Amino acid sequence: MRRFRFTDPDFEPTFAAFVDERRDTPEEVDAVVRDVLRAVKVEGLVALLRFARQFDGVELDEATIRVSPEEIEAGAVACPAEVRDAIGFAARRIRAYHERQRPADQRFTDEAGVELGWRWTPLDAVGIYVPGGRAAYPSTVLMNAVPAAVAGVGRIAMVTPPGKLQPAVLAAAKEAGVTEIWRVGGAQAVAALAYGAGPILPVDKIVGPGNAFVTAAKRRVYGVVGIDALAGPSEIVVVADNLNQPAWIAADLLSQAEHDPAAQSILITDDEAFAGKVEAAIESQLSHLATGQDAAASWRDHGAVIIAPLDQAPRLVDRIAPEHVEFAVAEPERLADRVRHAGAIFLGRYAPEAIGDYVAGSNHVLPTSRAARFSSGLSLFDFIKRTSIVKCDEAAFAALAPATVALAEAEGLPAHARSAAIRMGQS
Repeated sequence: MRRFRFTDPDFEPTFAAFVDERRDTPEEVDAVVRDVLRAVKVEGLVALLRFARQFDGVELDEATIRVSPEEIEAGAVACPAEVRDAIGFAARRIRAYHERQRPADQRFTDEAGVELGWRWTPLDAVGIYVPGGRAAYPSTVLMNAVPAAVAGVGRIAMVTPPGKLQPAVLAAAKEAGVTEIWRVGGAQAVAALAYGAGPILPVDKIVGPGNAFVTAAKRRVYGVVGIDALAGPSEIVVVADNLNQPAWIAADLLSQAEHDPAAQSILITDDEAFAGKVEAAIESQLSHLATGQDAAASWRDHGAVIIAPLDQAPRLVDRIAPEHVEFAVAEPERLADRVRHAGAIFLGRYAPEAIGDYVAGSNHVLPTSRAARFSSGLSLFDFIKRTSIVKCDEAAFAALAPATVALAEAEGLPAHARSAAIRMGQS
């Protein structure tokens, strides 16, 4: 864990170096992924079954690679009632939130008499990657599949590493409207969704988080299919004054640290004594946290405490451009309204990031690795596309044609010019 003091003379260069540290995919991962993608593209299902044996130690065939409807139903039934109820509660809130994002089609006639507009249509098929390594995440299923279903995507194909599928994951898939589930993980799953492999048909877009191999594979198949983003390790910044309970803030910081040893948790506070209490609470909680080994490594290697005036917090947050930022202060909007770069903002002492991960309704698939400077979290817009509409009658065409010809000729594109000029009676 690093400590920075805003008043130190070397604060700016040391803070800048900290922000620029990379926690992303090693180069050797990309070489492995390249070979896996090529194999699946050429060999299809044969390669998938071989990789299941090689990487997962699982024997599959064309029949067992797909999770049957009966298995999905049995898993959903086996899910504990309180978890199933929580999944339904979360799904309803996520559904309602994303329904409000739906944009309207538009048609209008401008002053030249040209009819213009746009319409929105859903993607035909989407692939959702659901991790199955460190833990089973029914929330990942909900956050990716529910907006796709709300958008009207007809086919939602879920892939997840082979092995025991947790009942909660199957219950979430059923609740969210997933139409098919395949036992395939890693880069080979991304390849199957992009290129198709045996019974797995290709999709139009791949969404969902994964490990370094999955991220590298998504980077390589972009263009063949769309992708949501290149997910990096989780991040949180907590801006807190000394009126908070130190244990609460410690728990919030650890809520991201426990995801991965490469995750990053940062505290910004104006009270050094309070920071010390938070650090002590972190050490205390780590001692009995089931995920303590990963969380301790994350806090040790990538965590930070920044002692700075709270009025400077928005500027520092924008420099970090974190996945999540909490403003645990008396007037959170006063600071949060000045933040431009963050995946999600949580306002007040009773809005921990964890509620956003599960049941607030907003999406928890968010930009990482400073990508909040130029991108947004997953939304309904990831599953729909906009088509422009142009309609001209003869009079409207006459108003636009001369400028069309002039610009086409200026660009050295005579066929473009002719397609307008010929309608004006010119050869």
